[in-house]
Order: sequence, then C-alpha cells, then structure tokens
Amino acid sequence: MNHIEKKPLHLLGYQFIDGPYLPEGKNEYYLRDKQRGKESVHRKLNAREIETLVRNDNTSDDWNNFFVDNDFDPNLVQHCHFYGMIRIGKLEPYFLEFHNLRLPVGLYNSTIASCDFGDNVVVQNVNFLSHYIIGNEVIIANVNEMATTDHAKFGNGIVKEGEPESVRIWLELCNENGGRNVMPFDGMLPGDAWLWTRNRHDDTLMNQFKAFTEKEFDKKRGYYGMVGDRTVIKNCKIIKDVTIGTDAYLKGANKLKNLTINSEANAATQIGEGCEMVNGIIGLGCRAFYGVKAVRFIMASHSQLKYGARLINSYLGNNATISCCEVLNSLIFPAHEQHHNNSFLCAALIMGQSNMAAGATIGSNHNSRGADGEIIAGRGFWPGLCVSLKHNSKFASFTLISKGNYLHELQVPYPFSLVVNDEHENSLKVMPGYWFMHNMYALARNSWKYVDRDKRVDKTQVLEFDYLAPDSVEEMFTALELMELAVGKAYHGNKKVSDKTLRQDGKQLLLNENESVSRMTLYADNIENATRKVQLLKVHKAYPLFRELIILYAVRNLLKNAAGIASFSALLSLCRNSKRTAWYNAGGQLIKAEDMDDIKSRIRKGKINSWHQLHDIYRQLGVSYEQDKLQHALACLLDLLQLTPKEFNAEKLRKCLEQSVHTSGALTEGIYRSREKDYTNPYRQMTYENQEEMDAVVGKLDENSFIQQTITDLKAYKKQVKDLIKKWEL
Repeated sequence: MNHIEKKPLHLLGYQFIDGPYLPEGKNEYYLRDKQRGKESVHRKLNAREIETLVRNDNTSDDWNNFFVDNDFDPNLVQHCHFYGMIRIGKLEPYFLEFHNLRLPVGLYNSTIASCDFGDNVVVQNVNFLSHYIIGNEVIIANVNEMATTDHAKFGNGIVKEGEPESVRIWLELCNENGGRNVMPFDGMLPGDAWLWTRNRHDDTLMNQFKAFTEKEFDKKRGYYGMVGDRTVIKNCKIIKDVTIGTDAYLKGANKLKNLTINSEANAATQIGEGCEMVNGIIGLGCRAFYGVKAVRFIMASHSQLKYGARLINSYLGNNATISCCEVLNSLIFPAHEQHHNNSFLCAALIMGQSNMAAGATIGSNHNSRGADGEIIAGRGFWPGLCVSLKHNSKFASFTLISKGNYLHELQVPYPFSLVVNDEHENSLKVMPGYWFMHNMYALARNSWKYVDRDKRVDKTQVLEFDYLAPDSVEEMFTALELMELAVGKAYHGNKKVSDKTLRQDGKQLLLNENESVSRMTLYADNIENATRKVQLLKVHKAYPLFRELIILYAVRNLLKNAAGIASFSALLSLCRNSKRTAWYNAGGQLIKAEDMDDIKSRIRKGKINSWHQLHDIYRQLGVSYEQDKLQHALACLLDLLQLTPKEFNAEKLRKCLEQSVHTSGALTEGIYRSREKDYTNPYRQMTYENQEEMDAVVGKLDENSFIQQTITDLKAYKKQVKDLIKKWEL
C-alpha cells in the first residue's frame, strides 16, 4: 500500500529540516543562505505590488514571506502559486532567447515552494518547483517536477544525519560481486577510482579512502538544489535532488535524480531527449542524448553517452564515448570508444585509448560459475567484430583481438599484438608487433587524435597517449624475454635445459641467425587456459622491431629534453642515476611503482589525508613525469644494449641516434603504406567509377593531412638528431 501522508496546507514550503536535525539557534534557511553566498538585498513587497500579483492570478500562503529586488516588476509574475519563503531578483521587461526558444522574463503558470531566483529568470509551466536556488538568466520551461529533499546527496556516496548505512550509494566497479566497490564523489578522478579498486586486502588504505570521501561533504540535512547562471531546462519530466552548474542545457529528459551535473561557460554539459539518469556524477562538458539510461555511475569530463546507451555501476573516463551498447560494472580510463548497438562490456578494467567493435562481448560472466570474474586490458585495447571473451582474462597494451569466440581464459603479455582464434587448426595464434608491421597508420593516428581531442579543462592528471611510453616499453622487455624463451625451446626440442640457457640460446639465434628463426614453428606457454597449443607468429620480425622501438623510445625522450642537457658528459651523469622500474597506469597517468608505493604508505600514515592532497600529488608527479620518463628511457637503452654508464660512449650514442632516424623513417613509411593499401586495393576501388570519383569521396592520399604531418615531423626529427650530434660533437 502506498504511504501517503496528509499534512496541513499551511506547512507546505516550511519545516524543510526536521526538528531533530536543525541546530540550536538556527532557522530552516541557514544552509540556504550559506549556499547563496551573499547578503540578502531583497525587500518585502509593497501594497501595490501585492495588488498587482493578486490581480495576475497569483497566490501565496504569506505575502510577508515574499522578498524581491528593487527592480522587480510584478507584472511579470502570472498564474503562480507560492508557498514558503520566496526570494526573486530583478524581473525586467525582456525576453530570453536560446536555440530559437524565445520566452518572456518572469514566472508563469507554476507552483513554487521555498525557492530563490536570480535576475531575469524565466520559469514557465513548472508543475512543482521546490527548494531550489536558481541563478541569473536561467530558463526553466515545461517541467513536471523539480524538487530537492532535505537529505539530498546529489549523487555522492555519503549518508546524511539520521540515515541508515543501507542508503549509501556504492559503485561496484570491475567486478559484479561488489568486492571492488567505491563511494562515488564529485571530483573523483580516474586515478582515484583505480587506486580504490586495487589493494582490497589493505583495510587501512580502504578505510582512509572512505574517510577522505566522508570529509568532503557535510552530513547536515537541508541543502538546496542549485541551478547555475544561464542554464536552460525545458520539456523535462522529473528532476529530483539534482544540482546543476552554469550554462548547462537539459531538454526532454525523462528522469534525473540524485545527480551532480557539472557545467561551466567554457565546458557546458548537455542532457537530451529521453534520458533517465539516477545516482551519478556528471563532469564538465559531458553529453547525454537520445534515451540514455545511467544508474550508479560517474561520467568524467567531456565524456558522452548517446543513442540508448546503458551505463550501470561504472566509471566512464574523460573524452570517452559510448553509444547504443551496454556497459556494466566497469572502470574505463580516458579516451574509450564504443559505438555499436550490440556490444557488451561487463566487469572490466579498460585502461584507455580503447575501441570496441560491433558484436564484441567483453566480460560476460554467464560463461563462468559465478558473477565474480574480471577482465583487465592495457592501453589501446581493441577487440574486433563479434569477439567473445571469458573471465578472467588479461591483455598487454595495444592488443587487437580478431573475430571469434574465445572459450578459455587468456593472458596475453605481448604488447601491440594480434590475437587470432584459428578454429580450422584449433589453435590460438599471437603476432607480437602486429600494429607496426600491418597497420601503423591506425596506431599513430590514434595516438595523435587522443591528444588533439583532449578537451579537459582540469588536467590534474597528465595523461599519456604515446604508444611508446614506460608501460608499453616495459611490456616489450617482457615480450623480448618470452620470445627468446620460445626460440630456445624450439631450438632444443625436448631436451631438458634451464630457462636461462633457453633464453641465452634463443637470444643468440634471434640476433645472429634470424633467417633460421623465421623457419621455426614457435609456441608460447601460459597464454590460454586450455590444452591446445598457442603459436607465435613472425617472431623473427617482432624481436628486432621491439629492440629498435626501445632505442627509438630512448632517443625520442632524449631529444625532447636535450635543451636541458648541456653535453654528453651531463647525459652520462643522468645515466648513472637512471634505473628501470615497473610503472602503473593510474587512470591514464603513468606512475612509477616506487612513487605509487610511497603514495599508499603516506595515505596509510595519514600524511595524505584528503582527496585534494592526493590530487596535488598527481600534479607534482605530472610535473616530474618528463624527467622520470627520460631517466627510464636511458635505463632501458643501457639495459637493452647491456652496457653500464661507463661503457656507454659517444660513438654508441651516435649509432643509437642514427638507428632511431632509420626506425622513425620506417614507421613514417609504414604509416603511408598502410593507408596506401586502401587506395590501391582493387576491391576498395570497385565501388567508384574512376580514380577522380574515389578522390572526391575519400580524399587524395597525398593530401592526407595526418600523413603530411608525419612527413613534416620526420624532417624535424632528422634535424634534431643532426643538431644534437653537432652540438655534442659525437
């Protein structure tokens, strides 16, 4: 049975805060006044204004509780019913226009309880508007219900005074069983979410994160919803316990409940037709259109949900777009793309720069015994058409998965690889370095476009978009060792030989007898949880390629920082202090393992005691990132060449510089050739009458702006190398 309370009409608009929760000596408006942030400049109505308001078919339970600005025009308030204390700013004889919607300034045909209004607002046909603070030049038209409760939390995972713990909102990220849940809060960065979902065995750390969140917000009841200046809200049904920034645009939403909608003039947020969004945080510059359903979620700044997308119990990173599909229990880092109606992502940690094709089913727990599996995918994850994966699986950076049903758990440690389920031969095949050999255009262009499309206003976390970065380079070192081991095993056959010897012999063959390696059939261990063999493809090409790329990574970082290095001797000093280390991808920001350990230690000890302080650490690490990356790059170079700083001389550096020019040239050529195939393939040409029509539709290859930019960059790179050789007299 519905519990409907019957209360005296004279209480409508009053007693917003129940007696037990109202501090002694305070009235029910004390938080409302605090939120307004300015001294009241309003006055009471005069008799003439009251007469005009009544003549215009307005009512109030008490006109003495109605306060206005000196420039208030009572003729601009018509057919309204007011309850509780009302404060209205200037109302002047203008109309406001936005996207061809033209409405007169004033309040019309609305029921309003205990609200404050800024200057020259438009409120028209609002069936019930309660406990809101409305900014200047706001338009609210054709809204069924817009109200705030005394216990509103605006999407944050907190509990108000007198509420049971059971009402707290948690985001169950990465795992459907709730074992990695976090408390959402306004301002939560991808790195925060990642750090909280890890280290679940560390109770002290988990309790500190909860304490951080509790400290961010007041537990007192009685906060009003707010609508920032110049926000436009039209044709919406239900808006409840929602606070909204400036310059937002809400049109045709079905239901918005328990939300913070961040928006500002240079990063306006829009929510469109048919959207239903409940229990969430929406960042600056976000877009949600056309039937989106989102429940228990965070949308980081400049992310988008479109065309019926469903986002549930998930964190969507900055500059990411999800359309049509369903995403559950996932933590997604910045720059994720998922556009197709029949893709599904569940219980996953996706580390950004990712793209999911149509039909991809990533993380369905229906093929395991319990809803407690997880998928972890490094940067650049790209499951192809109709890929189905089983929990638990883990993938290195820039893994491309070919169409197929993958019936067993996978652990693919080879970065930049192509994974193929060969059903004809009943084998799994992995091609390390695929992107560089066959689709360099896509790899390079994606890295470029993510930088170009990073629209964040707040860049607290420095995001890494380069495909050659500490995380992927460390994975390449791992892949080199695994390829050496695979070649050693193929060479020795069934002989009992130690892994160390296998690696040594495999390395010698790869470095000195690469042609013989090309004729070997190579297999990898511990890739798939199945009895069938896993074959490695084109190792004889991938191995030298990875070595060249590590050298290129080192030289690129050296050139980027060369202005601050006076001489080769100064470089050697840097080398002596350089060392390889593991790195973490903390929400798109790469952080050294030792720095991450230090962060966690300081949090446990209370030396970092708020999210704001942790964000300051992110900023500090972002400032030092280029220098940290340089030292890592130099350590990688010495490790690859098996040299100590004393053994590293000018001649060896010059060879590395020249090698990097060759590699960079080959990559630039690969960018051109991989795109050229789209123009020379007769099956691509057959839909056009002639070359002229093809050029008109897809553009001329030689006029491709990205390719032209890479050619220009190569020329500049060659000059940098030449200048450095001359400067340091190498």
